[in-house]
This record gives sequence, C-alpha cells and structure tokens, in this order.
Amino acid sequence: MHQAVEYVLGLALVASAMRNPTPVVPSIAGGAIVLWAALTSGALGAFRLIPRAAHKVGDPVLDGLLLVAAFQPWWSVESSARMLTAAIAVVHLFVWFQSRYDERKKKPAGSKSPSSGDRATDLGRAAGRLVGNGVNAVRKVRDQQDR
Repeated sequence: MHQAVEYVLGLALVASAMRNPTPVVPSIAGGAIVLWAALTSGALGAFRLIPRAAHKVGDPVLDGLLLVAAFQPWWSVESSARMLTAAIAVVHLFVWFQSRYDERKKKPAGSKSPSSGDRATDLGRAAGRLVGNGVNAVRKVRDQQDR
C-alpha cells in the first residue's frame, strides 16, 4: 500500500508539472518519488534494489528534500506548485509514519493452508471462490437451457 501511495503522489506531482508554467521543480520532485518507490524492495517495486529498512530511513530524508525543493529560492516555482509539493511531502510523511517496514516472511513451498491467518488473503480467497461459484452456476444454467 505504501508503494502504491508513493507512485500516486509522484505521478500527481509530475502531472501537475505538465500544466505548470514552471515545471522543473515539481517534475523532478515527482520523478524522485516514483524512482524511490520503484527502487525499493516491496510488492510494487520495479527494481527492488533498496531494502525496506533503508527505505524507512530514506522516506523522511526524501520529504525533507521535497520541502526544501518547494521553498528554495534558486528556481522559479509557481506558488500553487510550491504548496502542492509541500502538501505531498506532508502526506508522504504521514504515510511513512503509519507504515510498517518489516520484511515479510516467505512461506515454505509446501505449506499452503486453507486459512493463512492473514485477513486480506482469506478475504481474497473467499471472494475468488464466490465469483468462481457464481460463474459455474451461470454456466450450468446456460448448459441446461441449451439442451
């Protein structure tokens, strides 16, 4: 979830930069967030080069850099882009504070149990079975009508 939020925040900054007369700072900041998410070892990581423990330390550093980028005096940045960059830094800091960074333990290959104890997995399995049973019931009714 954390990585998905980072992708959304980064892409929002890049998208806002496309409509901004001074796009340099928001586009670099958004690209940095997307790259940071892509390099991190996680479910949505594209390259998985940075471990989660390093990501935990790097997130507040990235947020500090975003705040510096938002209010730096060297490049011209429109006030709405400044505020958006700062707001995204604050939201990202909140997400960082609420996230867990521990590595998930991989299950042994042969230990597939019907109930994993993980609520999301159990809910997903139940939803999949429900949809599968519904599809099978529709096929059964269709087959009986075709006869």
